[in-house]
Amino acid sequence: MLLLPNNLVEKLSLSNIPVGLGGCKSHDISLDCCEYDITVFDDKIGSELRVVDDVLVRIHHGRIDETDLEILQKYDSMKILSDPSWKLLTFLSKIKEKQEKIRNSVAKNFLIQASFFATKAKQNIEEDFAPVWIKCSAYLICDGLVLLNSKSCSPAHMLETIRSLEKNKTNQYFANLAEILGLERATSSLLERMMKSTIGFSDMIKNNSDGEIISKKYEYLKSHSLLSDCYFYLGTLNKNIILEIKDSIHKNPELIHVLKTAFDLENDKIKLQSQSVLLNKIVNELIHIQNHA
Repeated sequence: MLLLPNNLVEKLSLSNIPVGLGGCKSHDISLDCCEYDITVFDDKIGSELRVVDDVLVRIHHGRIDETDLEILQKYDSMKILSDPSWKLLTFLSKIKEKQEKIRNSVAKNFLIQASFFATKAKQNIEEDFAPVWIKCSAYLICDGLVLLNSKSCSPAHMLETIRSLEKNKTNQYFANLAEILGLERATSSLLERMMKSTIGFSDMIKNNSDGEIISKKYEYLKSHSLLSDCYFYLGTLNKNIILEIKDSIHKNPELIHVLKTAFDLENDKIKLQSQSVLLNKIVNELIHIQNHA
């Protein structure tokens, strides 16, 4: 049973605005370290972090007429907290009607992006950012596969979700992806360095309060011996930030120094070349399977 902080909407002075609860809390898969993700449909942009009754609440801003499929996909299990004019109910009902189509479209887009990054790495194998593109490609394929299994892409929960998936032709590729990502490399000392660098990278690019959430989830996952899950979580966060700046990252070559630790990069050119080929092969096979499903 979902336990919201008492009078959350009222305490945030949002009673007269459509407000929905998303993220892992809406999917009933949250951990003790997870914040509440709410979206306020006020046509503003950005996000902020607040504390209500000693509980972390991340407030996103959205539009009730949103058309971006990747954003709409995140609303598919949203729980309504405030809807004075029933606009949010109507909006979410329309999303639910097209839920499978939206999810499959976003999954395919993730796979296409993954192919782009794998190819980019192969074509620029001598550049410092080549291992960054390889990691982004592998994480994007994981995102696509999770969506194709009708599951939620919640960074702190994804590896556990992946472990629980049915063993079939589609999901067999997770073993390859785990090796490319380097999940077996997760140790307590490495994760601490990755965490600090991830917070640093987030602060440099986003200039927000995510460090508090990152450190809280890192501590929880590490204390529960979920080292691979923690590695996957930190890697996913870095991937998400990189996607936001992918068109301008080349203007900031100094970022590679923080990413070497935050993203746990390797620089074996022969291995990177082989991984780029394998990633493109996985993408092509997955798109073929999806097109003939």
